[in-house]
Amino acid sequence: MYTSIKGIYENGVLTFSEPAPNIEKSEVLVTFLNEEKPKSLQKRVPGGLKHLGGSFPDNFNDSLDKIFDL
Repeated sequence: MYTSIKGIYENGVLTFSEPAPNIEKSEVLVTFLNEEKPKSLQKRVPGGLKHLGGSFPDNFNDSLDKIFDL
C-alpha cells in the first residue's frame, strides 16, 4: 500500500506537514515538485500540425447523426 504525505524540503531538511503513519521501517520515494512555471509555448496556429501528414475529413464538423446516418 502506498501512502503520500505532503512536506517541505528546505536546506537539506525534510519536514512533514502531517504525521507519518506508524511504520517501523519502509522504503520511501521522494518526489520534488518543481515550482517553476513552464516556458510559454509558441503561438498555436490552425493547421500547425500539417507537417505530421494528418488531416481532418471534409465532414469533420458535421453532426454524428449525419455522419452515421442515425
